[in-house]
Parts: sequence; structure tokens; C-alpha cells
Amino acid sequence: MNQLSTADRTRVLACLVEGNSQRATVRMTGIAKGTVAKLAVEIGRACESFADRVMVNLPCTHIQCDEIWAFCGAKEKNVPKAEKGEGRGDVWTWVAIDPETKLIPRWWVGDRTAETAYRFLRGLAPRLRTRVQLSSDGHKAYLTAVEAAWAFRDVDYGMLVKIYGDSTPSGRYSPGEVIGTRKEAISGHPDTALICTSHVERQNLTMRMSMRRFTRLTNAFSKKFENHRLAVALHFIHYNFCRIHQSIRVTPAMAAGLSDHVWSLAELVDLMESQQREAVPV
Repeated sequence: MNQLSTADRTRVLACLVEGNSQRATVRMTGIAKGTVAKLAVEIGRACESFADRVMVNLPCTHIQCDEIWAFCGAKEKNVPKAEKGEGRGDVWTWVAIDPETKLIPRWWVGDRTAETAYRFLRGLAPRLRTRVQLSSDGHKAYLTAVEAAWAFRDVDYGMLVKIYGDSTPSGRYSPGEVIGTRKEAISGHPDTALICTSHVERQNLTMRMSMRRFTRLTNAFSKKFENHRLAVALHFIHYNFCRIHQSIRVTPAMAAGLSDHVWSLAELVDLMESQQREAVPV
């Protein structure tokens, strides 16, 4: 059976992590679309598994959380009733970021309910070494989820609630005008000066620019929920280990002590290949 060389896999990966669609990657590399799609799935699974193994005992002391919208298959209003709840329609990616190291210690893809918020935070809490100050926006799902996720661990949690005016948005995707914010201490003893969501909201822009699936008004959106989830995993492992963050001059993984060097794309490919070798029965 023909198999892509490591060099060809690296070429494909370079296209995908720089925000190109799979069709654009096919045109740029000359590699078949089915092969590109298969590689994207395989490396996404390797990234998910790698994150579960490596993202432990993290030194983060402050965490900001937010969620970003995308869609799979069709926008929510266009999904047939028979296909509701099957991973089609609106999809939300929940993201946590450490504003000091810029590390993304946890993400989760699902809907925007309190149940999904709990799954997101319940996976985050055990990865942290010490008590943290947690910040989020005013989304009410966080209230129940934070209390449940830290049932046996204390957390200093504060909300930054945005106050919107009554004016009609000027743009198609623009929310109402923000006329003020209110900081609320929810649990523990959060430092009100550190209740902030600016860093995680900036990360939303990085996601939209780095993953073609998140671009608005595009036909490059994910057709399958699993493919969307795995593309997100690839993005965050590449972001954490391969991209030098402009503000800290190293990768987030290096700043957090998870790596001692900037990963190359070939190392990401080797991560996938090593997991495939381990999965082969002797």
C-alpha cells in the first residue's frame, strides 16, 4: 500500500496549520483530497491523545475561559429536524488560556449548554497544579459548571459581565454596542483587578485566522463533527508547541515548562507516526 513520506506529511500539515482549507492544500501539494482528509483525522486523534497525556500538573495560576461559535454541515436554522442533535448545526469550542504563559491547557467542542461547560471545566480542573483564579464572561452556564467541576477543590472565580446598549448592530455579525462592564466575584476571593477575558477573546481571533473552518461566510466549514473536533485539537497542539508567541518570545509550552524547544512540524508528524506504531499489535 502506498504511504505518504514524512516530508509529504509535513507539507500537508504546514498548509493546514496556516489556515488553508483541505481543497487548497490539495492544490498546493498535489496530494489527493482523500489522503489529505485521512491525514488530518489521524494527526488530530494523535493530538487529542497527546494533550491528555502531557497537559498535567500545569503551573497556571490564572485562567480565562470563553467559547467561540462555528457550525458543522449547515447553520442551525438549515438543519433538517431529523438531523438535529447529530453534530450538525451550531458548534461551540470552549477554550481556556493562561494569560501569563499563553498556554491553552484545555478545550472542548460541543454545544453551549451547562452540561458541556461542566465537561470542559471538569477536564480542566485536574490538569492544574495549584489553586487558580478563573475568569469568564457572563454566560450563565459557567455558574453551575464551575461549582460542579471544583466540587473538591477551591477556586477563585470572577465574571466579567458586559453591558450592551439598545442600539441596533451596524454589521451583520456585530453584537450590540458595549456601554460598560461589571466585575462580579462569584466564589473564593478573586482579585477584581485580574478578572479579565481579553486574552481569551484575542485567542478567538487566532482561531478564526488559523483554521479555515472557522472563517465566516465560507464553504470550507466542517461537514462532520468529528473532523471539526480533530481540526481544533491539531490547531491547539500546534499553537502550544510549535508557534512562538510574539509577546513571550517562546512557545506557550516552553513558557509552561512542557517543552525545552520549539517543535518542528516534523515532530508533530512523528508524534502521529509513533502512536500508530504503538497501536500495531506485535
